[in-house]
Amino acid sequence: MRDVGGRMESKLFSIQKAGFTISISLQIIGQDVLATITGGNTPHIGTVTTYSIEEKKVTRFPSHDGRFHKDDVLADIFIKSVAKTIPHYLVVTSGVHVDHISKAQIAASFPMVESLSQEVVQWLETVNWGAEAIYYQNGETPQ
Repeated sequence: MRDVGGRMESKLFSIQKAGFTISISLQIIGQDVLATITGGNTPHIGTVTTYSIEEKKVTRFPSHDGRFHKDDVLADIFIKSVAKTIPHYLVVTSGVHVDHISKAQIAASFPMVESLSQEVVQWLETVNWGAEAIYYQNGETPQ
């Protein structure tokens, strides 16, 4: 196992199918993970999804013509696959834009993210997350 406790480590995963590429960039920050799902002709941040055991929150940014980005659909696929391998919190930014995307390309994006997610799980299973943070207890305060 790789020891990342107290350090940050990054890793990039990519897949190309249906005429475009999707990448998932991971950054381990202590016992948390920041993941960025991007791809297509114009990568961007369309949505931000925060996840913990207690809750999931999604922010969709405005797109065009009064619409909002829907990239959190890809984040959901990712989160369902990897959440159990992460000790604490997961933040996922998502933004895949393929110019004049076809229905076939939209359909291909889901298994592409699922495939990348399985690679991520395999990689995360090799991480030694290190010790939990130590907090004050029983009314203790900084001295």
